[in-house]
Order: sequence, then structure tokens, then C-alpha cells
Amino acid sequence: RKLKELNDITKEKEFVVQRARDKLSSCQLQIEMLAKQLEHVDIEMEKEKEAGNVAALSRLQAMHRRLCTELEKEKDFELKIALTLQEKMLEMWQIETEQGKRDILREHLEKVEEELEMQYQERARVRIWKEKTAALQAEANQWSREKKEEKARKECEERQKKMLEDAKRNHEKAVCFLRKSMARIHEKTAKEEAQTREHMERRIQAVLSLKNSITSNREKIQTLQVWNKAMAFKAKQREMKMREAVLAEGGNVAKEIFLHKQLLEHEKEKRAFRERQKSRKIEIVSKILREKASVHKQKKSQSCTKAFKRGVIFNYIFKTYVLSQKSWYSPSASSSAGERPASEGEISEKIPHDVLCESGEDEKESDETLVEPEFPGLQSQECDLHKVSKEEMDPKQLATRAVKKDICEKKMEEFQTGILHKQIVSGPERKGCTFYSKPSCIHFKDFDVGQIYKKKIVLINASYGVNLCRLVGISECLKDIISVHFDPPGKMAAGMSCEVVVTFKPMINETLEGEVMFMAQTGSFSVPLKCTTKRCILALDKELIDFGSHVVGETISRTINLTNSGALGTRFK
Repeated sequence: RKLKELNDITKEKEFVVQRARDKLSSCQLQIEMLAKQLEHVDIEMEKEKEAGNVAALSRLQAMHRRLCTELEKEKDFELKIALTLQEKMLEMWQIETEQGKRDILREHLEKVEEELEMQYQERARVRIWKEKTAALQAEANQWSREKKEEKARKECEERQKKMLEDAKRNHEKAVCFLRKSMARIHEKTAKEEAQTREHMERRIQAVLSLKNSITSNREKIQTLQVWNKAMAFKAKQREMKMREAVLAEGGNVAKEIFLHKQLLEHEKEKRAFRERQKSRKIEIVSKILREKASVHKQKKSQSCTKAFKRGVIFNYIFKTYVLSQKSWYSPSASSSAGERPASEGEISEKIPHDVLCESGEDEKESDETLVEPEFPGLQSQECDLHKVSKEEMDPKQLATRAVKKDICEKKMEEFQTGILHKQIVSGPERKGCTFYSKPSCIHFKDFDVGQIYKKKIVLINASYGVNLCRLVGISECLKDIISVHFDPPGKMAAGMSCEVVVTFKPMINETLEGEVMFMAQTGSFSVPLKCTTKRCILALDKELIDFGSHVVGETISRTINLTNSGALGTRFK
């Protein structure tokens, strides 16, 4: 360490000495330059003195004095630098003498380092020998461990084989029991299907009656629109007559018309105020009726708990049967998943019956008063002649009629959209689509115009209970070239599936996209559909051509492959 410090100090002193020498040389150059400038000033002073130019002479004298002072400063600075250079040289020589004294120690140090290197090599050889022996010992341990693992694996295979045999015997017993239970379930489902068929017929009749009432109301609205146009025409005629009468009397036409319009607006405001009062009364009565309906519904739900428990038992038996067919060696497949409400279909069947009853009541009420339209707000507010019976009616009757119409419209919207109720099983709510398809996208690729292509997809019920599915339609751009064959399977249990056949008859060579839309009991869903034309897809097997290192004048060749993975041929260069 001391030798290294001496070397560092020597290098530092040499750098200091070199820097002092550079400063000394630059100072000497400055002194020479100042001396030359001084001689030039003396010559100029002699010339100006002979010429008698006093101003230039005084300026040159001042410059002479300044150059003299600078020259003296530079000489003093040169002296200081020379002294410091001598001191640094002396220190450098002392350090060099000290290094000469320690040459013997340096040689001894090199010998010691060689001996240490030999010791390190000897230690490395001993360590390598120990590592080899440890590796041999580890191989022996690995071999014994593998032998033990092989023995344990054979024992495990024997135990698993025995367990599979036991599971097979238990499965056969379970199948015998489930066949009997499934026969009873099939009988029950047949009865339920008959009931649903009757119920659907009732719903269809209700929809047809609603459609007839809508068409009749449309005709009424058209007649009212014609009547409104006639009244507007009469109003214009009255205004023209009034204008002519005022002109004949010599009065102010604009003022009279303005006063007449203000009077009409005041009457409209009065009628609107009365209507707001009536609507407020109807809202209060409707809130009271909703509260009564909610209390009645809570009492009704308590009476339906027994029927709900029976449905849960049947659903549990069906789920265990489906899971046992998928994996017969694990009969205890998540009993909690079977406790799903089977009474959702029964609850949803009650809604359309109410819609049927209330739509019949609304038809009777609409037939009684032809003056009041079914859809308020479509006629003009100026037609007071057609509102005489409505203003004279009792507010309670108006409120009950409005509440019934609101409930009927809400239930008809639920019936048309198919979104009847949510599926909840022991706390968590079902989220996402209740059906999913295999494959997830219907893709007709590389088609030829004039050919016929068919694809089959499978729709799987991924909900927690029994669900229904029906075909709604396809996108507008695909109606002429796509046809869907789908037989509704009726009620589908959780995990069951049905098939859909999609036929594609291309008329034009063009890429199209759309979707096939379905409606489930819990909401709508769709399967995307794509029709892609033939095209060429060129690709290289290398992104970079690397020739590596080579000698000048040598020829190196590399091969790359250009592949067309599409169905359409092409030229390239």
C-alpha cells in the first residue's frame, strides 16, 4: 500500500512540476511581448516629440507607464513561479530517492505475491476435488430417491385402480336409482309443457287483442288529426274575418289580434293548470295502490315457499344425474350448485295472465269512451269539445285507470323483450350472458359465389336454472344470403344444449359481418357472424437476413421462404 501511495504521489508531483513549467514559459512569452511593445512605444514617442504633437505624446507616455508596471508585475510573477518550480522539483527528487530506498521491499513483495498465488491454486484444486466427491454423493442420493418414488408410484396406481373399481360399482347403483327418478321428472315436465303450451296460447290471444286495440286507436288518432286540421283552418278563417271587420270599423288590426291571442293563451294556461292538478291527484292515488300491491305480493311470496322447496329437490336430482354422466368416478359434484330455484319459470308464467286480464279491462274502458284516446298527448290541447266527459269524471276513477294502464304497459314491455326476472342462487346474482355458443363466432371464409355452405353451432344454457331460447332474427345486411334453421327445444335445464344450423348462399364476392340474434327468458343475446372472401396472405419466414462474418471476396448465399397462406393466388416480384 505504501509503495502504491509513493507512486501516486510521484505522478502528482510530476503533474504539478509540468504545470509550473508551462506557467513559467507562458509568463516569459508575456514578458517578451511587453518588452517589444515598450520598444515600439519609445520609437513612437521620439517621432511625436520631433513632430511636436503634445496630445499624442501624453497618450504614449501614459501607455509607456502602464507597460512598465505590467512588465514589473510579470517579472515578479516569473520569480515566484521559478521559486515554486524549484520547491516542487526538490520534493519530487526527495520522493524519487525514497522510491530508490524501497526497491528491495518491492522485490520482496513480488516474491510474496507469487507464493500467495501458488497457495490459491492449491486451495482451488482441493475445492474442485471436494465438489467432485459431493457430486458423486448427490448422484447416489438421487438414484435412491428415484427408486423410492417408483415404489410409491406403483402403490398409488394400485390404490387408484381399486378406487376406480369401487366408484364404478357405486355409479351403477346410482344409475339405477336415477333412472326411476328421471322417469318421474319426465312425467312432470310433460305436464308442465302442456301447461306452458296452453299459457302461450292465452298470451298470443292477449297480444292479438292488444294489436287490434292499437289499430283502432290509430284510426281514432288519424280522425282526430283531420279534425285538428279542419279546426285550424276554421281558426284562420275566423282570424281573417276579424281582421276584415276591424279594418271596416277603422280600428288597429295588430292590437286586436294581439289581445285575442293573449286571451287564448290565458285560457290554455288555465286548462294546463287544471290538468296538472288532476295528474297530481292521480300520482298520489297510484302511489297508494302500489304500496297495497307490494304488501299483497309479500303475502303471496310467503305462501309460495313450499312449492319452491319441491322445485329445488327436483333440480338437485337432475343436476346430480348430469354431472354423474360427465365424470362417473366423482359422484359428489358440488351439491351446492344443485340448490337453484326451479320455480323461476312458474313465477314468470304469472305475469302474462295479469297482462291478459288488464288488457281486457282496458279494451272495455276504451270502447266505453271513444272521445279519450289511449295514448295521451297526441291530440291538440285546443280541442276542448272532446274533453267534456273527461273533466266531468271522478278523480278516483281517473287515477285507477291510469295506474292500470301503467302496469299493463310495463308488463307488455317485459313480455316483448323477454327480460322477465333475474336469476339468483343462494345469494350471488347471475351476471353475463345466460347462453354461450360453440364456436363463439360463425365464420364462413374463402367462399365462392353460387355455392352453398352450412355450419352447425351448439347453444349451451349457462344459467343457474331452467331457461328458454327462441330465434329473433339476423342482421339486415345478411337476410338475403343467410338462413337459420332452429327448432326451439322448449325448457332447457342448466348445462343442456341445442343445435342451430346456419346456411350461407353467397350472391356477391364481398366481405360481410353481422349477427344472429336470440331471445332467452333472462334477456337477449347474439352470436357474431362473418363472411370473408378469398384473399392472398403473403408472409416471409425471416425478418432479418444475417450473413454473419465473412472474408473479403467470399460469396455467401442465404435462402428465404415466401408463403401464401390464403386461398387466392397472386403474382410477386
